[in-house]
Amino acid sequence: MKKLCLTLTALSFLLAATQVSGQNTQFGDPKTVIKDQFWGNLYANGGQSFFCGITFSSKGLMLTEGYIYPLADVRNALSCGTSRQCEKDSRYLQIASDLHNMVPVRNRIELRRRNTRYEDLGPTIREDDCGIRESGPFFEPPNKVKGEVARIMSYMVSTYDLPWLGSSRVFQSWSQADPPNDRELSRHNKIADIQGNENPFITDPAGVERL
Repeated sequence: MKKLCLTLTALSFLLAATQVSGQNTQFGDPKTVIKDQFWGNLYANGGQSFFCGITFSSKGLMLTEGYIYPLADVRNALSCGTSRQCEKDSRYLQIASDLHNMVPVRNRIELRRRNTRYEDLGPTIREDDCGIRESGPFFEPPNKVKGEVARIMSYMVSTYDLPWLGSSRVFQSWSQADPPNDRELSRHNKIADIQGNENPFITDPAGVERL
């Protein structure tokens, strides 16, 4: 009897951990999530734009919701067709509604990076005012958010079985060099409260190395 109780207790902990660290099962309507949860809840009191770190008090005209793992690449991975066609795919809607993948981004930056791949471009490529390097189809984020990009990318690849958008070794090195800070942890905890699941690579950054 005691062994049975211990087994049931262990199983309950395992199920709880799976629920916390699993996929987004809370939301499946991206437009509503963006309006009510992303801007209306997560960033209701403002914040900082992701790549440039510019403080804002409300969404405004210069900001948009950006996706670290772009939705065009999600559509390609799922082979669900055009944006309108994919909106009939419940799997796509689930992924497109995941708050862990959304960040506030300046419009002009989001437009520039939608069809790029993440890469270490090195000092021969000049940084822009935000610390971004770009060359052809490649995009290198500022050092201050490289770790966060890596951990979000790892989450999307691991959680939804999506392909890497760049070399896994690059993301691993970024995560090592830029561990989670208080801002990233605070954002993560808010999303976990809203959505009901965690990004395990923020709570355990070493997990990026095991992918």
